[in-house]
Order: sequence, then structure tokens, then C-alpha cells
Amino acid sequence: MKYQVYADNAATTRLDEVAFEAMLPWLKDNYGNASQPYSFAREPKKALAAARETIAACIGANPEEIFFTSGGTESDNWVIKSSAFADVDRRATITSAFEHHAILRSCATIERLGYPVAYLRPTADGLILAETLRRIITKQTRLVSVMFANNELGSIQPVKDLCAVAHEYGALFHTDAVQAVGHIPINVHDLSVDYLSASAHKFNGPKGVGFLYVRKGLDLLPYADGGSQEKGHRAGTENIASIVGMAAALRENCNAIEKNVQFLSNLEKRLLEGLREAGVKFIRNGGANTLPGLLSLSFPGRDGEAILHRMDLMGISISTGSACDSINTQKSHVLDAINLEDDLAFGTIRISLGRYNTESDVDMIVSGLSRILNT
Repeated sequence: MKYQVYADNAATTRLDEVAFEAMLPWLKDNYGNASQPYSFAREPKKALAAARETIAACIGANPEEIFFTSGGTESDNWVIKSSAFADVDRRATITSAFEHHAILRSCATIERLGYPVAYLRPTADGLILAETLRRIITKQTRLVSVMFANNELGSIQPVKDLCAVAHEYGALFHTDAVQAVGHIPINVHDLSVDYLSASAHKFNGPKGVGFLYVRKGLDLLPYADGGSQEKGHRAGTENIASIVGMAAALRENCNAIEKNVQFLSNLEKRLLEGLREAGVKFIRNGGANTLPGLLSLSFPGRDGEAILHRMDLMGISISTGSACDSINTQKSHVLDAINLEDDLAFGTIRISLGRYNTESDVDMIVSGLSRILNT
């Protein structure tokens, strides 16, 4: 089925045309292995270095601080597990209760192995506050990991403040910035974060590639042993085409970041005003400071899964605030963490607009929701 409207950009994004074109030569003609010493490897090696420089410039880092990975999940796993396993004193890790499962399940793994983990509770608006961290953190904390922006709510966290508290207690700070990189301005040196995870397919790059920022002077245990790629920290032949595509996509988004933010903010405003004018009753979750174009909407007494499937039949792709399996529907851990009552949680959907959406798309979303919810 060809979808008329795609509004689930927080799940994945359409590949940027510039990124696609940048990838082609490395898939067809310049297919050499960058790790080899002969001349055919020279151009792939240069492309790898150029991509590292581009990505670093986009987030205010140095090129040597960028490590290529398969995506945000790998980057998150790498930081959480390497930090814990490198600590002979088994000091604590602190994270939030509404992180992505890449963080939560990595933390569950180290907990099973005897490494302590504490979980911060967000406010009703989906924020992890510095004072909340200060109540829990101690000198025995090794790592604090709090996502940059929540993937369901869109709530942007006070990362700089949280980072300052972590450093005050001698802890390192990691942020899963998968939803934020390429969408809002980020400067890792200004924020003083120690580690940052990103995934290309969230900012119009290819799937299966991402990066991890590691502040200069810090180290991580190798993610994979083998060859000497990524300074001996992640063995395996580099996926040059995808890395080049990732860098091109990130550059395109960062160069147009103010324009994109304004464009998505206008679409978001049109959608919300359209729902209100249509008499649709809803509550928006996530507070006042959210990613542009990402909306978590709760419809009292309604079924989010049913809304999703009916919208799908109309050719409109959205997401839901609940995780459905073949047996039952479970309340989202994110909505549970902000103490959203069940009547609202099970009637929650997520609409995430992207730069390829149009006003016509938004009008179709409003029309579809109105037909469903006003009957």
C-alpha cells in the first residue's frame, strides 16, 4: 500500500536525496576497503576522514571524538556496559525511568551482573530536573545517562544543567541524542557532555549507521575486538557508503536547522488549531519545550491502537503511546513514568512531522482524526 501521509518521523525518516547521491559512488565504483595500504583504498580512507570532520563540525566536536557505530542502540549499549565493566569498584549508574529501551535494557543487564543502577522519575511534563538528580547522585556514581529529548513526548531535557550536577560529583555524563541530533542545535563542548549517541536514520540518513561522541581524554572498552578500525575500539570493515550518507544528511539538516524548526513549528500549530476548530477533545503531553513537529496527544476514553489502525486504513501513518503485542496492549513505560492515568495513556498517539511533510498532510491528519473521534 502506498501511504498518502507519513507522520511517524520519530521512528525513521525519508532518505535525503543529497545523502543518497553521495552514497552511490561508494557502493559502485569506489568500493575499496579503507583499511588496506594500496592506492585503491586511498579515496575511501579520505571519505571516512571527511565524514568524521563533517559530523564533528555539526555538533561542535573534534573529528577524533567521533566513533562510527551501527546506530543509537549500539552507541547506548557501548557506553552503559563499557562504563560499568571498566569500574572495579562497581560504582553506580543513574538513568531516567523513561529512556529508550536501548538504555533501559542495557542497564538491566549490568544490574543482573551486580552493578547498581538508580532511576530518575520525570515530572508530569516529562522533564528530568537537576534537583531530582542532585537528590540521588553521590560520590559513588560513575555515570549519569539522560536522553536529550524523549522519543514519545518530545520533551527536551535540561542537559547542560544535568551535566553540571554530574560533573560536580565526579561522574561522567552520557546523553542519548538520537531524536535531537539534526533537529535542534547541539554543541557538545558547550554542553560539556562526555558521551553522545546518534543514529543517521533519524535525520534523513541511511539505516544501520550512527555515531558515538566521546570527549577527548576519555576512553571506552572496545565494543568489538578484531581489526584496528575506529582506533581499535570497534573492529570491522567500515560501511563507507552509509557513513558518507550520514554525514551528508546531517550537514543538510544542520545547515537548514532554523528554517526546519520554523517550518515544523508552523505545521504543528496548524495541526493543533485544526483539531480544536473541529471540536476534537485532546490533551497534549510533554510540556512547553518539545521537539518541533513531535506531538504526543491523548484522547480521553479512546483507544490509541484503534485510532492508529483506522488512520492506517486512510493511508496515514502515525504511532501510538502503547506497545501492542498479540495478547494484550501494555501501557507505554514513558507514559507510566509521567504518571499519566490509564484512561489517557491508552488513548495516546504520537504524530511526528518531518521536513517532507506539507500543510496538505496536516489537513488530512486533522480530517482523519476528526472523522474517528467525532463519531
